Amino acid sequence: MFKKSVYLFFSLTVLLISFSCSKIEKKEGHLVDEINEVKNIFAPDKRVALFSVTAEKENGTYTLKGESNLPDAVQALKDKLNAENKTVIDSITMLPTATLNDSTVGLVSISVANLRSNPKHSAELATQALLGTPVKIYKKEGSWALIQTPDMYLSWVDDGGIVPMPMSTMNRWKAATKIIYTQITGNTYSEPNISAQVVSDIVAGGILEMIDDSGDFYNVKYPDGRVAFVNKQEAVLYSDWLAHTNPTEEALVATSKKLMGLPYLWGGTSPKGVDCSGFTKTIYFLNGMIIPRDASQQVHTGEEMDAVKNFDQLAPGDLLFFGRKATDSIGEKVVHVGMWIGNNEFIHSSGQVKISSVAKDAYNFDAYNLGRYLRSKRLVNSKKGALINLTKTPIFND
Repeated sequence: MFKKSVYLFFSLTVLLISFSCSKIEKKEGHLVDEINEVKNIFAPDKRVALFSVTAEKENGTYTLKGESNLPDAVQALKDKLNAENKTVIDSITMLPTATLNDSTVGLVSISVANLRSNPKHSAELATQALLGTPVKIYKKEGSWALIQTPDMYLSWVDDGGIVPMPMSTMNRWKAATKIIYTQITGNTYSEPNISAQVVSDIVAGGILEMIDDSGDFYNVKYPDGRVAFVNKQEAVLYSDWLAHTNPTEEALVATSKKLMGLPYLWGGTSPKGVDCSGFTKTIYFLNGMIIPRDASQQVHTGEEMDAVKNFDQLAPGDLLFFGRKATDSIGEKVVHVGMWIGNNEFIHSSGQVKISSVAKDAYNFDAYNLGRYLRSKRLVNSKKGALINLTKTPIFND
């Protein structure tokens, strides 16, 4: 009986191992190397490009499945497989999906839209988008839409956050006269009076179409059709703002200090709360530049100014990056970013927006971040990396 039990146990173990191996082999799929090669060229960063493709094989024919917003990448994969004399059936869903009809763009219609990593409110807050931000819409899942913001970031927003529209409507909005809100936070009103009913809150960087500018208030229209009034002391014409905005050292530092004490918010990129890279992104946006979303993306922009703690080389506005240095066995990992403001100090979001020093005798000396310092980059006037100067690239205007 004991021998029989041992035999059964051994046989069952072999069967389980075989089954596990077969599952692993199946999970690996087909054409993995070919797909990854194309993905590494066209979509190395899944945060800004979608190329989710797999292959199935039957009777010598490969069926490509999945979805992508990169037609050139899909074509490159098919060309590569054809060159290898592989028979291919293309069943990849190209985004935007046909079910969207012509509503493949939209505008953020609330003060700050919370954009999620997955289509549900309990998902991670990936980033935020301000009122009047134009977005691309790729697909819908229930009350959620997969969108791409001007910094190319991919995320999900619920129906309450954006107004979908055809490109013709978007073009009309871009050509219209608009205002940009310049105070850190405030309200819009139902009448040209600050004692009137509040229509909505609004934060710095919010953009609205203007109907009329008579009196002390701008009469404005929201993307969803709501009409409101904005105090002229708290906003300017977008065209005027664009003509005069300039990310000088003084302007960048002044903007950063207006956000002092703002609470840390993972995924936050607005005056309602910021994470470290959301803070630097907000500073630059309010001075006419769109920079990448995350610290690990921002580090690939601009000109390197220092990598050996020679802070005398830095100018206010330069970004400082922190994290884990590369070794022979592991790569570098950027996990934090702040902005140099001079006098051996940098401002950053860590618990809250605050100022820290690299000087060991300073009251606000930050030994922890100095110990994990990696390098500093200068973004102003640089053409390196995914930097958008709004005076040269018409994101919000025609």
